[in-house]
Amino acid sequence: MVSLRNFYFLRALAAFAWVALASLSSSASRLVVGALLVLYPAWDAVANGIDARRSGGWRANPGQKFNALTSIIIAVCMAVVFTLRGNAGGVLVFGVWALLAGLFQLAVGIRRRKLGGQTFMMISGAQSALAGVVFSTQAFGATPGIAQLAPYAAFGGFYFLLSALWLTFRARQALSPAA
Repeated sequence: MVSLRNFYFLRALAAFAWVALASLSSSASRLVVGALLVLYPAWDAVANGIDARRSGGWRANPGQKFNALTSIIIAVCMAVVFTLRGNAGGVLVFGVWALLAGLFQLAVGIRRRKLGGQTFMMISGAQSALAGVVFSTQAFGATPGIAQLAPYAAFGGFYFLLSALWLTFRARQALSPAA
């Protein structure tokens, strides 16, 4: 449980760092914006690999396996589509990824619910899936810039932080003597 808690703290920190960079980069060069859009799903792939390895490997965690694979594919697609279609293409690919990653996160949260702190992960997964639909729809209209995607990552970081704090609180309760 300590490993999962620490991992959730790491995920929260990475999400908040991306939010800060995305917020500061809204008027940055196309290369910087594209790199940030590719970095987010690429980091998600790495994070799912780390989590799966610590939680029994890929066989024991098929949701994370598919999430990591999807995130790798999306990171590659993001680089290509953003290069060809700019923000509209980037937001569409980001939306598709948010939808799929959200569904995988929801499935992993349901599977792990007995560990505690997973309610936040399930809410985050459902919210991510919904945001993915919204982003995909927005890509065909007035396309938001990267700064408008930052709240999505901020909520993800917030849910990881809540899960880490929940696991911290739960561990301290388990260690304290009964009154």
